[in-house]
Amino acid sequence: MSLIPKSHPRAKSLLIREKLVDGFDNGLVAKEGLLAQGRGEAFDYLLGEKTGKDALQAIRAAAAQLLIAKMPVISVNGNIAALCPKEIVRLSKQVKAKLEVNLFYTNEKRKQAIIKTLKKNGAKEVLGSKITSSKKLPGIDSARRIVDKDGIFVADVVVVPLEDGDRTMALRKAGKTVITFDLNPLSRTSETANITIVDNVTRAIDLLIAESKKLSKENQKTLLKIIKNFDNKKNLRNNVIQIKNNLSRRAKIA
Repeated sequence: MSLIPKSHPRAKSLLIREKLVDGFDNGLVAKEGLLAQGRGEAFDYLLGEKTGKDALQAIRAAAAQLLIAKMPVISVNGNIAALCPKEIVRLSKQVKAKLEVNLFYTNEKRKQAIIKTLKKNGAKEVLGSKITSSKKLPGIDSARRIVDKDGIFVADVVVVPLEDGDRTMALRKAGKTVITFDLNPLSRTSETANITIVDNVTRAIDLLIAESKKLSKENQKTLLKIIKNFDNKKNLRNNVIQIKNNLSRRAKIA
């Protein structure tokens, strides 16, 4: 990675770009993943590049949902493996969730590179590579329909960071609770998921780990109350309002 001065006003954003480019060079990230990052970064600008109060509420609900899950699974793609592999592994251990590689632009070499990266960062087992364990998720035509019979196929709660709308819809139709990270509150993924964390995954993942650790001390009644009180439609509306307010403030400055 190139040297980025800490004093640079865009240091964090530039570091994320560098991680993705490095991930591309090392076979983790598809070239399309670089384009997806640019789209997400644009929404991060609009959100003020900070974790808002609504994102914090979504993180709290997500932590509660993961802790009461019987079979939670975290789906991992190339961008996540490049951006926060250590944190994803930490989250999986904290909430006792399985890890499964699932790719839209799939090939075996890239899948193995992602698995190797996750294991290098502490994962003991990563699902999604054995043909003998594969099952087809109904209602989706992309390569992401192929899931592991011991993972996403039987999961009750699935975390899908940086997701595509088709699979989110298919997972919901299959009766699964879906948690996603999505900087675009208007996307199909955001609108279809049960809990949408409208925040940059590189900021929110540590907060989710910390909240999961904190709530692990609570009883199931308290966790269920947190989930019941969370309204994802209201969450998305509030994030759109946040974008609108940020734009209004910028317009006044201009």
